[in-house]
Amino acid sequence: MLSYSQANAASGMAVHDECKLKFLELKAKRTYRFIVFKIEEKQKQVIVEKLGDPAQSYEDFAKSLPADECRYAVYDFDFLTPENVQKSRIFFIAWSPDTSRVRSKMIYASSKDRFKRELDGIQVELQATDPTEMGLDVIKSRAS
Repeated sequence: MLSYSQANAASGMAVHDECKLKFLELKAKRTYRFIVFKIEEKQKQVIVEKLGDPAQSYEDFAKSLPADECRYAVYDFDFLTPENVQKSRIFFIAWSPDTSRVRSKMIYASSKDRFKRELDGIQVELQATDPTEMGLDVIKSRAS
């Protein structure tokens, strides 16, 4: 059972300015293919952990998520519509593997909506607890 102060602290995550700045660069300038965000529990804030350059693949992105720790991530997915039109969708992925710590899962879950609101321009949201839930086939099916 969480005490009130812990529960309150968990939902009171600050968002580092760099998170918003890098997201705007991804959205407006397409400077990055993806961004991985991490909650620094001691500082009670969300920070940028990793930036993927535009040449990186979806596999590179998937490999950048730790197997047993929660993360938030944004992925800029390019695709062709059935009419052969080039499009892109910005995905927000809440990565919460089954093997991560319960406390970590709770902090990420309770902070997600507030953090997501800071990133204006998210088009699709995915929750994933294992890699199959965010495979490229899932991304493709959710993009159109």
